[in-house]
Amino acid sequence: MKKNIRSASALLVAGSLLALTLPAQASEAIVKKARCVACHAIDAKRVGPAYKEVAAKYRGDKKAPTQLFDKVRHGGSGNWGTVPMLAHPADKISDDDLQQAIAWILALE
Repeated sequence: MKKNIRSASALLVAGSLLALTLPAQASEAIVKKARCVACHAIDAKRVGPAYKEVAAKYRGDKKAPTQLFDKVRHGGSGNWGTVPMLAHPADKISDDDLQQAIAWILALE
C-alpha cells in the first residue's frame, strides 16, 4: 500500500512538472515564431529589455498584462529608453498567443 502511495505521489509530481514545462516551451516557441527574440532575450538586454527585466518591473502590477498587450500590439517608446517598440499587428502574433507570451514573461523570475 505504501509503495502504491509513493508511486502515485511520484507520478503526481512528475505530471505537475511536465504541466509547468509544456506551457513554458509553448510560450517560448510563440516569442520565437513572432520574432520577438530579434530584440529581446530571456535574461540579457538586446535592442529591447530582457524578459526578466520586464517581469521585475511589472511584478505585482495588475494592469501590466493589458498595458504590455497594448504596447506590443500598437508600439510606442519611452518605457525603456529611446529605442521604440515596434507595433506587432494580429497578423504577426494572434491575441491568444500574445496573451500567453505576456503571461509567460511576467511569470519569469
